[in-house]
Amino acid sequence: MDLQSFVFDGSRRFDPKKFDPAYTGDYGSKEEASQKMLANLKRLTELQDRLYAENKEALLIIFQAMDAAGKDGTIKHVMSGMNPQGIDVWNFKQPSAEELDHDYLWRCAKRLPERGKICIFNRSYYEDVLVGRVHELYKNQNLPQRCLYDNLIKRRCRQIRDFEKYLWENGIRVVKFYLNISKEEQKKRFLSRIDNPAKNWKFSEADIRERAHWDEYQKAYRDAINATAAPEAPWIVVPADKKWFARLVVSQYLVQTLEAIDPQYPVLPAGTQKMLAECRAKLTGEAPAAPRTEAADLPPEGASSKPAEKPADS
Repeated sequence: MDLQSFVFDGSRRFDPKKFDPAYTGDYGSKEEASQKMLANLKRLTELQDRLYAENKEALLIIFQAMDAAGKDGTIKHVMSGMNPQGIDVWNFKQPSAEELDHDYLWRCAKRLPERGKICIFNRSYYEDVLVGRVHELYKNQNLPQRCLYDNLIKRRCRQIRDFEKYLWENGIRVVKFYLNISKEEQKKRFLSRIDNPAKNWKFSEADIRERAHWDEYQKAYRDAINATAAPEAPWIVVPADKKWFARLVVSQYLVQTLEAIDPQYPVLPAGTQKMLAECRAKLTGEAPAAPRTEAADLPPEGASSKPAEKPADS
């Protein structure tokens, strides 16, 4: 599957009106895509193991989307075969009082991945140019007046782009997924959460309030993607009306990203290789252990198998 039509790296502009959230390419059903999905998951497991062992590059994966677009499910399914030791997942929701006392990048910056690890941001610093723009939250962040002049959101987008370039130049690759769901599909998923008792916990009245700002959010996403898309930190706009297809796209792009990194298992120095050979020789040269027999576990002939009785107190 050619993913290039989903990739925005600054060479062209993203327009939500020209993007079909229900697109599934050459796949007509989940079943048709299942074998490719399984192959991607297997390949991701192999590549992550090498990335962790090599301990050079790190990968930051950002998920952004409207409510009910499938971020949690995509993370759960695509990362299902990976080693938990090499992955961190962070959710960024409403900032705490401590976080509001810092710059807007602070809470995410302290969660960046170590070398060799994959880090997933479920929402991120982009919230400050999305919901922060729609609801003008920056007005309540106790910023100095000198920071509140015109085009604050545009300046933050420029700061984010500079920040992501800094990460690239210091060994952290950034991949950003926007799960693009249609308004009608979001409605169906909300109704499912309301009607199914097992999904009630996923629904919040706030979801409906945010849905009322749908058009404003579409503009905010369009502008943020176009302002921050770059070759070193591309956006992948994923058609998300079909969950199975969204997961397929995400898994395949991550495979391509890790293959571009091409991590390798470390090659040990000559001295260490010699030590391994010597240790192997010692292990293989050991006399074989005597085989255990059932008789070896029995007490000697004539001995009682009962434990000795405790002598009575005198």
